[in-house]
Amino acid sequence: MSVITTSAPPLPVRGEHTRHAVSPMLHRLAAERATGVLLRESGSLYLSDGEVVHAESPRSPGLDVLLSAGGVLDTDGWREAVDTAGAGLRVGRFLVDSGRVTKGALELCHAGAMFDAAYFVLGPSSAPARFRYGAAHWLGPIRPVPVATVTREALRRRDLLHRIWPDAAADDAPLMRAVGLSSPPVPIRQGAVLDQINGFRTAADISLTLGRPTFHTLVAVRRLAAAGLISPAPPHPPRTPPAPDTPPGRTAPAPDTPPGLTAPTPATALYATPHAAPHPGSYGAPDGPAGGSPAGTATAPGPTPQQPADVPGSTPPHPDPVPVPAPPWPLVTADPDIALLQRLRDALEAL
Repeated sequence: MSVITTSAPPLPVRGEHTRHAVSPMLHRLAAERATGVLLRESGSLYLSDGEVVHAESPRSPGLDVLLSAGGVLDTDGWREAVDTAGAGLRVGRFLVDSGRVTKGALELCHAGAMFDAAYFVLGPSSAPARFRYGAAHWLGPIRPVPVATVTREALRRRDLLHRIWPDAAADDAPLMRAVGLSSPPVPIRQGAVLDQINGFRTAADISLTLGRPTFHTLVAVRRLAAAGLISPAPPHPPRTPPAPDTPPGRTAPAPDTPPGLTAPTPATALYATPHAAPHPGSYGAPDGPAGGSPAGTATAPGPTPQQPADVPGSTPPHPDPVPVPAPPWPLVTADPDIALLQRLRDALEAL
């Protein structure tokens, strides 16, 4: 199977917002009546004799979703058709011949899924495109569509979205409702989309939940954004572990710390075993020879008891400070400094 690759930019078309909407490679393949699959960043287009027979995109629900949402075919019927006729590349023909789906219903749902996916496949992209000659989809041809029709529809849809609301930021981002605004009455289809917005779902997620083409959801999203009812959710900042509280004046290492070991902080000193070497299996520690210490790590003189990695007091090498959990038993000590630290801890926990 031969593959050709091109990274040439798409042909310019009318309007700044549609400048990168057409693939010149696709038109060359149509002119030579090629059969295979065009692979682009946002999905793939399947050709047979230079016409589009199928399209797929991760941003668009598949034919099975549309058939199921329309009550035409359930999940078990779709799975049976794929298992039975997928190897022969005739799943569509099997659905019609077996009476599970009428020919008109299959063509209608397939056209909706194909044009929806093709809109994203032919969208702006700086990544190179590839074409694999001879590749065929397991669905099989249902109703081929000329390349010119597919590209013209992709441009029409892009122009429509731009007229509704020129900002495309909400097309891919998680969506959130406007804060402090009561939602005015909206049309039913927009209301169904608005009900699904929770700060995490994207337009593609909502389309999959509602069982409708993503472009239809984008029309509702752009209109809701133009009305000020929704907006893209801000990115979530990365979470960092909190630093433990360190009482002042207790940061100096203990004078009797053996070479190669990390002196415990006052918080870990409450629960640590004095002069215990880090366990080789502890988090962040390098693996050493079997039965010995890690290479280059000094150990305290005398026998060192084996210590599990999760026992409080072990101080594995880690770039971020890790909070030490409180012991499950009351710790009684006569040391006035440790007793003061215990009282401070109890007071902080009671806040």
